[in-house]
Amino acid sequence: MSESPPSARSAPTVPYASYLRVYEPLAAFPEPERTHWADYARRGAAPTAQDELRRSLTDLVRVPVVGVPAHESADAFTAEVDGVLLVCPWRTRLRGWLALQELVDQFPRPVLDAALPPVARRRATEEYERWRERNPDARPWIRTGVWQVPLRWFVLVAEEEREYLPGERLRYRTPMVQARRRLARALRTLREADGYGALADGLVEVGSWLEEFHPRSMVELDYGGLLHALPAAGLAADRSAAELAAGIAALRAGDAEGAAEAYAELADRWRAVRERLFAN
Repeated sequence: MSESPPSARSAPTVPYASYLRVYEPLAAFPEPERTHWADYARRGAAPTAQDELRRSLTDLVRVPVVGVPAHESADAFTAEVDGVLLVCPWRTRLRGWLALQELVDQFPRPVLDAALPPVARRRATEEYERWRERNPDARPWIRTGVWQVPLRWFVLVAEEEREYLPGERLRYRTPMVQARRRLARALRTLREADGYGALADGLVEVGSWLEEFHPRSMVELDYGGLLHALPAAGLAADRSAAELAAGIAALRAGDAEGAAEAYAELADRWRAVRERLFAN
């Protein structure tokens, strides 16, 4: 396997975020985009996640504030698996628009106004609405979790797919067909139990997103910037995917108490990480 590695090899900028990425085979892209990515991979630019972040921040540091990058990125992460080129476009501008919608829901208005003036938010919203009319089927290849790895993401991967290189990366990679199979099986179990409605709803939403992609794609769960925010010993010992799988297996076997204990412990641990977002 050869690849352009998403994980940073230098000190991180910001944010402390995790990523769920889909790499699609070249055949999934229409022309002329297919030729663009083939040429792009042939040039061997090999950008990293930190490259993406630095370029995005450069686009945003403008006067007046723009809120999202002014132009869509023509870059991507690439990987070659079993001789097949896989591509994960950055689509930084689209993700910026989507992130802006989440910010509006998460932060008090005075905080939002100080970070991003109302006029900039309004302009970004209007631009997104016009763009969406021209691109109704567009979707991002990358999803972001700030100060967390959303628990529902762990359903897609397995312990044996875990790759940990201290100081460099912690990630899981799995074939799309396997990710969909795990999600469907977990969803059946959760829907038959009480108290897991939020997790089940989250899986439905992730499943709908995954269905948009080619069946021979690859799914990657990357701890990203969290690698530089959490203690190395904790990362080395982290087995969140295995723990969630064990909890769901217990639930499937009728051990409701064991499942609840496993899920509560996992949720509490990641809640403590997520709450750092609001620390000063």
